[in-house]
Amino acid sequence: MNRATVHRGFPPRLAATTLLVAAAVLAGCERGSSTGPENATTGPNGCPAVHARAESAVERAERTDVPWNGPTSGPAAVTGRSIVYVAQTMTNPGVAGAANGVREAARVVGWNVRVIDGGGTPAGIQSAFSQAVALKPSGIVIGGFDPNSTSQQVQQAGAAGIPLIGWHAVAAPGPSENPRLFTNVTTRVQDVARISAQWIIATSNGNAGTVVFTDASIPFAKFKSDLIGKQLATCPGVRLLASANIPIPDASSRTPREVSSLLSRFRSEWTHSVAINDLYFADAAPAFRAAGEPGEGPPFNIGAGDGDPSAFQRINNEQYQSATVPEPLSLQGWQIVDEFNRAFSGQPASGYVAPVHISTADNSEGDTTWNPSGYQEAYRQIWRR
Repeated sequence: MNRATVHRGFPPRLAATTLLVAAAVLAGCERGSSTGPENATTGPNGCPAVHARAESAVERAERTDVPWNGPTSGPAAVTGRSIVYVAQTMTNPGVAGAANGVREAARVVGWNVRVIDGGGTPAGIQSAFSQAVALKPSGIVIGGFDPNSTSQQVQQAGAAGIPLIGWHAVAAPGPSENPRLFTNVTTRVQDVARISAQWIIATSNGNAGTVVFTDASIPFAKFKSDLIGKQLATCPGVRLLASANIPIPDASSRTPREVSSLLSRFRSEWTHSVAINDLYFADAAPAFRAAGEPGEGPPFNIGAGDGDPSAFQRINNEQYQSATVPEPLSLQGWQIVDEFNRAFSGQPASGYVAPVHISTADNSEGDTTWNPSGYQEAYRQIWRR
């Protein structure tokens, strides 16, 4: 891959993000200017060694020829099972995408699936989980919320012998003892946080003014954004201008106002953004557009999850998002079904963790999702379906 791919559409103005740049240079680099991919960022590098490592990591993550490296053996599919997917909120594209993957895989093995939407509030999620337990299903998915916020329902499910599988429920992938989960399906948050920050370091030539969008009410999300901040801090030339804490259920109403305020405060200093979820950029787009900001950036925006179709559409159309670190949502839905099948068969969790990937307009080729190739065939062979 050539470096034009990594620096696609990034203007020379990005070098003008430090306080040491002369006023004459700034005058020639007004916000909204843009050039072609052949004109990558120039000027003094803000962190040469860190930048070199970031460029190498980004190049690897942008590869699309990723072979299936997940399980190839396991129990044949059991029959007659039912799954309830308790969703933090179905307005979260990642939660919804994983739920759709569960539905798709369940059809292959002949299981019934019901989705109960928690609506994004603690009371709503607790109510949804209580409904799920009352249905006495074969298994329950904790879809994108902290199980500790529903400790009573978790205990009830355990007492009833109902296995629990999380999707982004706790920080780490794999089985969890406290809270007790058969497994938690997610990419490694450390890897996602690191590569999204490295993308900013690489594409800015180590000189950037960055805003981080997060939801501190979700421990997983706060952990991710904290890790992003620490990785950005490894490059002295990358400044964290602000951390915008916006609960996901409030993103549609609060993000436009926050973006308008940030544009007013930082103007041309703001060159890059990273969000714990792509949906923030869907909600930010109207404010950027109203302010006359170009769709192709700056600021150049990367989502550290979840890679839903609307994020790909914004990236492919150069509409206020440049990249995403997508969760392979369909694959993860299939993995959840496979993990339940292992639980029902008395076998341990598979231990599989999907690799991190960066999708851009250059490597997505018009697609609106990303999943490693071969996962459906692999799971069908395992399930004998």
